[in-house]
Amino acid sequence: MRIGILTHHTVINFGAFLQAYALQKAVQTLFPNSEVKIINYIHKKHFIINAFGWFWFYKNRSNIKCWNSIFKLPFTFYKARKNNMSLTKLCFTSHQINKLGFDIIIIGSDEVWNYGDAKSALSVKFGVGLNCNKIISYAPSIGNSSLKKIPQFVIDGLNKFSEISVRDQATRDLVYIITNKYPKMVLDPTFLINWEIVAGKSVTKSQDYILFYYCDHLPIKIKSQIFDYAREHNLAIYGAGESDKDYAQCTVNISPFEWVTMFRNAKFVFTGTFHGVVFSILNNRQFKVYLSNKSRIVKVSNLLSLFNIADREITSDYTFDLNKQQNEIDYKVVNRIIAEKRTESLEYLLKAIGQ
Repeated sequence: MRIGILTHHTVINFGAFLQAYALQKAVQTLFPNSEVKIINYIHKKHFIINAFGWFWFYKNRSNIKCWNSIFKLPFTFYKARKNNMSLTKLCFTSHQINKLGFDIIIIGSDEVWNYGDAKSALSVKFGVGLNCNKIISYAPSIGNSSLKKIPQFVIDGLNKFSEISVRDQATRDLVYIITNKYPKMVLDPTFLINWEIVAGKSVTKSQDYILFYYCDHLPIKIKSQIFDYAREHNLAIYGAGESDKDYAQCTVNISPFEWVTMFRNAKFVFTGTFHGVVFSILNNRQFKVYLSNKSRIVKVSNLLSLFNIADREITSDYTFDLNKQQNEIDYKVVNRIIAEKRTESLEYLLKAIGQ
């Protein structure tokens, strides 16, 4: 059996890379005698906007040294994809995908169904134009797309799917509106594999540290208090693949697997992203979130509720104190939920692909 995965694998984003890598690994483990490939599909508009946007210089956060690392990161991602993903030849159209001859195509995960995003909305990622024995989805998200304005290609596409699973409630609601059936809610594929086996080397010094990952627009008062606390308690502050002139070291140009290790070794994490939360949880780290992006608010809030830790958001009166906050999350409970949901998610893949 030949299985293809259609996802956002070329985006210069650690979470996007890792979810694609994890889904391929999980499916290959479930079906060891099958050929599992990530379809190396490029949407030119999305690719160009993402690539050029990556090189924007933020004078209040970056300096020349960090910008040099930012410039190198796309090449690091290219090397990581080449060495760690089983990719098809380049495709630019649904016709070229069909010529690859897959028996099953899995669409997902990540925001592959975000039809509200003009730069990345694609009918092919709803199955339109694809010809194979079976099209299924695994954990896609619509981001913050409106349920009041659903394009016709979304409606036409979803009605072609043999099996549908989703990652969040908003996407579940979309599927119900179109098909009159509630799809299976599954975990993001990053929860499906053992990262201790694949994580990279440490890129930080031996000093204990606090980790930031795109905690955008965090109020200056709160950020200053965190940095003051770190200095007083001999803690470094690093960014996980992001730059800030105030960080102890420029850790931008790192591989996705080194990025995973940064979460594993952190004393505490501050983030405003979905996969920042995911890898804080997977590494059993205490963390707080500051959400300012509409799409992230929906995704992260849904994820926190799933694991019964909805109290992770930073409020206006927040004060950081590692000693007081180092045991706030009971990971015995969280890990039990993960184990149950992981089993359900893998069972979905087994049934959807193998039936």
